Amino acid sequence: MGSVLAASSPNPPPPPASGGAAVPGLTVPPGFGMPPVSSVISPTDAASGQQQEAEPPLPNPGAFDECHRKCKEVFPMQMEGVRLVVNKGLSNHFQVNHTVMLSTMGDSTYRFGATYVGTKQMGPAEFFPVMVGDMDNSGSLNAQIIHQITNRIRSKVAFQTQQNKFVNWQGDAEIRGEDFTATVTLGNPDVLVGSGIVVAHYLQSITPDLALGGELVYHRRPGEEGTVMSLVGRYTGSNYIATLTLGSAGAHASYYHKANEQLQVGVEFEASTRMQDTSVSFGYQLDVPKANLQFKGSLDSNWIVGATLEKKLLPLPLSLVLCTFLNHRKNKFQCGFGVTIG
Repeated sequence: MGSVLAASSPNPPPPPASGGAAVPGLTVPPGFGMPPVSSVISPTDAASGQQQEAEPPLPNPGAFDECHRKCKEVFPMQMEGVRLVVNKGLSNHFQVNHTVMLSTMGDSTYRFGATYVGTKQMGPAEFFPVMVGDMDNSGSLNAQIIHQITNRIRSKVAFQTQQNKFVNWQGDAEIRGEDFTATVTLGNPDVLVGSGIVVAHYLQSITPDLALGGELVYHRRPGEEGTVMSLVGRYTGSNYIATLTLGSAGAHASYYHKANEQLQVGVEFEASTRMQDTSVSFGYQLDVPKANLQFKGSLDSNWIVGATLEKKLLPLPLSLVLCTFLNHRKNKFQCGFGVTIG
């Protein structure tokens, strides 16, 4: 019985010929082979498609106000007199600071500041909302609130008072897309008088290294209104950033270069059509990590030389700052000393 069933069962089909490949779901009769089937997509089209899929998206260019920031951070900050800053963290979200300024050219002041950081985490080191404010001994207040409404929309409100009067306040909204950033700012609006300032910024990534954008400023007050427009272009290399801003108010060009891990240099050119003045500044920053030392220096076309030296006294939460500025044309010399605790 078993031999009869074995004899009646059909023989399995032979394997397909080496020249062709079997197609799933298709039965090949015995003794026949599948002819070779050409691919519908050519290798050239497949390679180009893979390149298009592998091409990364354009990065976000950042905020318009930060186009020249990297170069400006290299230059020293001017300080005169004696400054004492004490920072105290009360919790993971709340911090206060005390600042005492003793000046020989102006009034000595005391400022109390507070910073609150919320619990809404939007990044590795980004928590919202953020509230920062400080008040001096005369009652003048500076405060701002920053909040990340959604993953792409960020808002900020800032105001300033002079004793018991509002001097300045503004609010802005920022939208960050995949490859662009748009910001609208409204400053000092007064519906009754019909005055205010509106500022619009837009920055777009053209390539991974090139970003282009523009700024439009509209201001109005009784008997006067006007518009100022400027364009900006920024190119980011492996270790340098070149930025150029052109507008009806003037021109501003900056170049930042990171020579190595210790040395950074920057050059700025500024021209103002209203002041009919141009200036060129050169600055550098030298870091000595083993000595916890940072040195900044600058020289401009007005023959103003400045330098700051900051030393961190680790493991103590203490840092010392020495600052000197010399104006050769006006024969003026300023010197400052600062201590930061915490």
